[in-house]
Amino acid sequence: MSEHEQRVPLLHRFYREYLDDEVSSRFIKSVSRHYTVETLERLAQCGGVVSRRSAVLALGFLASYKSNPIIAAALCDSDRAVRLLAEHGIRQVWFRDGSAQQQKQLQAIARLNQTLQFQQVINQATHLIDSAPEIAETWNQRAIAYFNLDRFEESLVDCQQSLNRNPYHYSAVVGKGHCFLNMDLPFKAIECFERALEVHPGLDGVRTHLQHLKKTL
Repeated sequence: MSEHEQRVPLLHRFYREYLDDEVSSRFIKSVSRHYTVETLERLAQCGGVVSRRSAVLALGFLASYKSNPIIAAALCDSDRAVRLLAEHGIRQVWFRDGSAQQQKQLQAIARLNQTLQFQQVINQATHLIDSAPEIAETWNQRAIAYFNLDRFEESLVDCQQSLNRNPYHYSAVVGKGHCFLNMDLPFKAIECFERALEVHPGLDGVRTHLQHLKKTL
């Protein structure tokens, strides 16, 4: 190993190796052997650009739901790559709330939404909510199903329930906005879209939609 390689932080090396080979299992194993989640959180907040990128990527793979606020803060990072990694990572940790069995149920509910089985989503999400109401993502998944069935008031309630438990859930804020639009409440929708952009400034589609909505009004 050269003197230069010895000076490069291990995390940077692991990150560059991952960029070269895209083998996530090797990256996860290497990082978890040398870094705690707490250290990664500190680097995500205070490190240099490469450290922040590496740490946020690692948190997306390794962190529990407890790291949600740290990754949410990275959505507003000055570096675009950090912001993109944070967007992917935060969606992963939203599904890591609750017990292992509850997380498995939540993943199954999300797959049902992806395959447009909305009534099944409502049934299974309601069951999970009854047993574990603190999991924000379950409410969000049921909100998605209600929305797709044109049940906008119920979707709106569930979006708010999700936000009550996870104030960084920008998708739920956007969902509220679309519910308000369908309920012919455009000014409330504007408030929601603006709030979503405060949490996640990189939502370009939301920004464009907001600008068009304001011009229309």
